[in-house]
This record gives sequence, structure tokens and C-alpha cells, in this order.
Amino acid sequence: MAAAEEQSDVGAPLRIADREFSSRLIVGTGKYPDNETMVEAIRASGAEMVTVAVRRVDLDRSKEEGVLHHLHPDEFFLLANTAGCYTADEAIRYARLARAAGFNEWIKLEVIGDEHTLLPDVHATLEAARVLVEEDFKVLAYTNDDLVTALRLEDVGCASVMPLASPIGSGLGLVNPYYIREIKRRLEVPVIVDAGVGTASDACATMEQGVDGVLMNTAIAAAKDPVQMAGAMRLAVRAGRAAYLAGRMPVREFAVPSSPERGMLD
Repeated sequence: MAAAEEQSDVGAPLRIADREFSSRLIVGTGKYPDNETMVEAIRASGAEMVTVAVRRVDLDRSKEEGVLHHLHPDEFFLLANTAGCYTADEAIRYARLARAAGFNEWIKLEVIGDEHTLLPDVHATLEAARVLVEEDFKVLAYTNDDLVTALRLEDVGCASVMPLASPIGSGLGLVNPYYIREIKRRLEVPVIVDAGVGTASDACATMEQGVDGVLMNTAIAAAKDPVQMAGAMRLAVRAGRAAYLAGRMPVREFAVPSSPERGMLD
């Protein structure tokens, strides 16, 4: 591949539904020490798409203490999130509320099935996705790393499927790279890995699986220096994408000399 073509591929935009994004990193807005740090970190990350949990924030943009007051739609593409919902009905209701409150028709669908692990309720997620797609939402569905569920979410019309790397907020990184690769290989819609990334090396390793992007929140917001970590994540996502496109060397269980033995001086 020519250098110019490779660079073009590395910098190719992320396309979801009818929109393109120059950044393959999506970030959240929770857990920051203050709104000023949140905005500074988001800018340092280079992310264009920013998630907002509609059940956990004040939807009145005029209140300076609220998250939405600091996130202007001209600067960031705001993706409403149904975080904190435990049934399909709840998720559907909050998606509709977000649209009525002035958000766009995009929704990050999240339906939690277990309070301890915060793993998704697969049945409820599929049920809610089906309803929201019929109501013309662009649904980005958070799910586990199960291929069958991912395929079913694609079948009901989700604009993107978002399997977890590991449990929400755990920072464990990518636990099952094989399943993530298989989901990406089998799906036609964009695959965005969501939840579990803890540091820049996790983000890089995740992108090396060939996925289309990474969504994170706690890894940046809970860092000692959120702004610096956001910048590191920006570089890591790009590096992981470049490494995937470059194609890694084969893995062998024996040593291979870096230099040829033929022609060696005695």
C-alpha cells in the first residue's frame, strides 16, 4: 500500500448511518470533578460525539451548573444515552424524552440486566431496539460480547452495535479479543467497543482488533489527570487503528533472526 493511501485509510472518517466523524473515539460526560475539566478533557480527546445520560442530567440547558449548559451542539454531536434504565419500557421512555427535549434522533441504547455486574439485559435491549428503530431513531446498542446478540441487533436495524470490552467502569481492558474480532468480522454495521477500557494501551489493543471505534468515560474522568489521559486516548485510538491497517507480524512460538544468515562475515 502506498504511503499516501495508507495515511488516507488511517484518517478515514467513521461513518455511522448518515453521518461521518473524523474521530473514532467517543466519550461520555459523567464522573468528572467539575464541568470545566469535563469540557477540557473532551476537547483534548478530539472526540466529536459525546454521550449524555438523559436520566442522570438536568435537561435544562440554561442552568450553568448542568452538563448540557457546557456542551454546545455546534461543537459536539450529542448522543443521548439511556444509562440507568433496567427495562425496555424505561429505555424507550427516556429515548423519547431526549428527543422531545431537543436532542437529535440518535440514541445510545443501554438496558442493564444486573445491578452488580452492570451487564446488559439482552432480551430487553432487543425489544427496545426494535421499537425505537420503528420510531426512526438511529440506535447504537450497548450489548455484551456475544455474536448472536450482535447479529440480532443488526437484524432489527441498529445503526451500530456496541459490545463491551469488559464490565462498565471496571478498567479491565479487552477481556475477549476473539469475540470482538468475530463480531466485527460478521457484522456490516459499525462496531464500537463500549465499556471496560482503563488506559491508553487498552484503547490501542481494542482498535487493533479492527473495530470501528471505542467509547469510554471512566477511563478518562477517573484518571488523576483527565485532560492528559484524554490526549493519550486520542493518540492510542489512532495508533491502534494504524497498527490494524498495517497488519501485524505473525505470532510464532520460536525465535526467528532479524538479519539473514547468508552472507555473514566469518
